[in-house]
Amino acid sequence: MTVILDTPARGGRKRSLAESVYDQLKRDIFEFRLLPGDRFTEGEIAQRLAVSRTPVREALQRLEKEGYLEVRFRSGWSLRPLDFRQFDHLYDLRIILETASVRHLCESEDRPSLDALKGAWLVTPEERLAAGSGVADLDEAFHASIVAAAGNPEVERCHRDVTERIRILRRLDFTEPARVAATYQEHGQILRAILRRRTEQALLLLKAHVEASKAEVRKISLHRFYLARTR
Repeated sequence: MTVILDTPARGGRKRSLAESVYDQLKRDIFEFRLLPGDRFTEGEIAQRLAVSRTPVREALQRLEKEGYLEVRFRSGWSLRPLDFRQFDHLYDLRIILETASVRHLCESEDRPSLDALKGAWLVTPEERLAAGSGVADLDEAFHASIVAAAGNPEVERCHRDVTERIRILRRLDFTEPARVAATYQEHGQILRAILRRRTEQALLLLKAHVEASKAEVRKISLHRFYLARTR
């Protein structure tokens, strides 16, 4: 099947073709259209996505650096096995960065406004978004906004890197309505604790929220992998 890639704007600029190929391949990995152990060549990917080899090569090299792919001598590329250990490490780092930011927000005398987060998350059930990419984007913005509000650009930069590396897998958490409802409830509890400067409560709530999300994503990933292997 040939896939024509679009290039929607991100961050006020037009995304490059290599970025579009990268995003498509990463979706293929985490939606198990590409399975661990699968082998392929640049030419095969270029033909399937209807692009030249140059953006394919750039995207594959980026995925290799992130640990998803490896080069096979004289036989192209192959997909590494799912590395849940690395996934756990990234989530552990995310918890460290976000809890440090929450502590700063709770204890800082000069705290920026969190009105945008209140408007997005402290809403009635009727005002909530349904499951899907919109909730995933909103969730990512919630956590990124908390880190940004703490005012440390180096922490913010590191958090962006972690977010990028877990983004596609993390979005699996928003494919079930029950998880969307839980996310709204948990984000609301975290935000209220921050606004009331209840540091320890906010930290406990945040850590529990991220750990629950990690466990759910792992479960969904393993289930999808099983279904893909048994088709």
